[in-house]
Amino acid sequence: MTCGYTDGASALFRGLYEQWGHILAAIYRFDERIMMDLFIKGGVLMYPIGFCSVVTVAIGLERFWALQRNRIIPSREVRDIETLVDSGKIMPALERCRASGSAYAQIVASVLQNVGERRGVIKEAVQEVGREEVVHMEQYLTFLGTIALIAPLLGLLGTVLGMIKVFTVISGQGVGDPAVLASGISEALMTTAAGLSVAIPSLILHRHFERRVDQFAVELEQSALRIVENIKSGN
Repeated sequence: MTCGYTDGASALFRGLYEQWGHILAAIYRFDERIMMDLFIKGGVLMYPIGFCSVVTVAIGLERFWALQRNRIIPSREVRDIETLVDSGKIMPALERCRASGSAYAQIVASVLQNVGERRGVIKEAVQEVGREEVVHMEQYLTFLGTIALIAPLLGLLGTVLGMIKVFTVISGQGVGDPAVLASGISEALMTTAAGLSVAIPSLILHRHFERRVDQFAVELEQSALRIVENIKSGN
């Protein structure tokens, strides 16, 4: 009896090995037909996981474009505005800021609009505009964080539902052919693999963009302080 159990377990693991070898080979070759077949076999929860993957790619591309340095702190714009401020041309510098849509220009404009006010008033104005710009830079990052959280849960749910189906069949028909059982388990595990494949890139992108926003926030604050010091030294 022990020998029969061992043979059955060996056949089961051999079947799982063959199934996942086939899956990994398809992923490596990016065989569209096989990939679509695997997607369908993964069950209904593959659809929300697939949707999450599309959203992750879309947000990733959009944030890579939006969080470019030349869109947040354009070096040429920084030189032009600081040159105007150093020359005492406050109004032309303010007009230059208003004509730009960069975060740097908005922060500096909040300083220039309050020239002559107490340092506390200027600081409060900079912080208010800074918070608005940070919110703008963090746009859609909440979605990335949410996807990183729910994608593996969706995958786990799909696997649990798939395993329930497998064991329901076993309880009704017995173990039968281990190869068929291995195929059913492989399909049940498909959603977990898919969920992790979406969650890991989402988490990496979320952390990367959050770090980038934090760096920009520090640089913007330093730029505002430099403008204040330039104005004070000019007076």
